[in-house]
Amino acid sequence: MFTFVRVSALLCAVLLSACASRGDVAQAPALPVVDPVTEVLGQPEYRVGPHDLLTVTVFQIKDLDREVRVNNAGQISLPLIGGVQAAGRTVAELEADIARLYSARYLQDPQVTLFVKEFSSQRVTVNGAVRKTGIFPMNAARLSLLQAVSLGEGLTDTANPRHVAVLRRVDGRTMVARFDLEAIREGRMQDPEILGNDIVVVDESKGAVWFKRFIQIAPVLTSWFYYSN
Repeated sequence: MFTFVRVSALLCAVLLSACASRGDVAQAPALPVVDPVTEVLGQPEYRVGPHDLLTVTVFQIKDLDREVRVNNAGQISLPLIGGVQAAGRTVAELEADIARLYSARYLQDPQVTLFVKEFSSQRVTVNGAVRKTGIFPMNAARLSLLQAVSLGEGLTDTANPRHVAVLRRVDGRTMVARFDLEAIREGRMQDPEILGNDIVVVDESKGAVWFKRFIQIAPVLTSWFYYSN
């Protein structure tokens, strides 16, 4: 089990730490939870946020079914009842809110089902030796490290898959842990869960970087040596 350190200590030491031992499936470094209650109750329920895409279904009333995106103010607009505050609510809470608003004036005991189709309010940053760096929306309530790396379209030729860091903000501090993608892919280490606002950084292999740069400048060197003779 790896120990978390403050970022001031930080990334280089973590990336250079020893690889996971072979044999049985190793426990992935324990990423800190954002909410201490999570340690007791498990993964907290997802709360809807701005720009999430929701599917709202009212049982046996097709005319009220909608696919709606949460606006910047955190609201959605539905037939008959108009604006509904969605941001900050869990799926179950929002289902109950919508059912209550419909039953107040229009329907008797409506059965409302809500599905989060796109988790656009939750984002993960993927950086370093990946083919496409950037900030990506999470397309599911839960995302693994391998899935996060795939958002960046995979590793570059110079990537070092054994040195991948995940940074997470907890109580105003940035914490970091190192993971080995090769060990995860081979089943020797568990694939850790990535949360919204996590930062994934893939290290570069120094040897691979040197070789790639040499290949890139090789024609120039060949030409230079040719004209020097």
